[in-house]
Amino acid sequence: MYRWTGKVAIVTGASSGMGLATAKALVKEGMNVVGLARRKQKMEDEMKTIKGKGKFYALECDISKEEDVTKIFNWVKNNLGSAHVLVNNAGIVLPGKIIDTNKEIWDKVIGVNIMGLLYCSQQAVKMMKEAGEEGHIININSIAGHRILRIPEMCFNVYPATKHAVTAITSTLEIELLGSKIRSTSISPGYVRTEMTEASLNSDIGTLVTKEPALEPEDVAASVVYVLGTPPHVQITELTIRPLGERI
Repeated sequence: MYRWTGKVAIVTGASSGMGLATAKALVKEGMNVVGLARRKQKMEDEMKTIKGKGKFYALECDISKEEDVTKIFNWVKNNLGSAHVLVNNAGIVLPGKIIDTNKEIWDKVIGVNIMGLLYCSQQAVKMMKEAGEEGHIININSIAGHRILRIPEMCFNVYPATKHAVTAITSTLEIELLGSKIRSTSISPGYVRTEMTEASLNSDIGTLVTKEPALEPEDVAASVVYVLGTPPHVQITELTIRPLGERI
């Protein structure tokens, strides 16, 4: 990680869960982290006690809005010069069956999980290519981005579809970036105990899942640090991590 010291990382969804844990880990590793989320004050409060060589900048942003993302990257360019790492972590899951939900639900999930990731990735690649330095885009995916869980009680409508899209987008980016200094990685965790996952489970399935082994947000953050720490000529295209003993 030494070569990333003093470099700039943008982390989406940095107000809680895996995004917050990743922001903390990268600051401790000496990176200057720009955290994006709708809850700016929460990011600032959470990061107050974090000690590290890096700095943290909390910026309010709804990544599902292209104009918000454009403003953020302009701010980064004007104030920090460039971005070297992008961690697309922001995600949303809303329970319900496809046959029972509606366009409003689908638009929210797709807006964050796919469109937000695309907006940020496009801006980041443009910035990284202009700088001509090493860059890395890390997409926080899910095991749901590789297979559909056959558990009727777990109804997350278009969420698995959006994560399958993340798998495809990461692979597509890897091909598009051939010949550049920019790497792309998909990290697919199993069940992670976060504010989002706990809120998305109804009482019946929640009781079932919360008794299962789980990863902590810090485990995913550690995988981000690991991926970044590999030599520049090494590209981890997909990393799947699960809690030991996971059955679901």
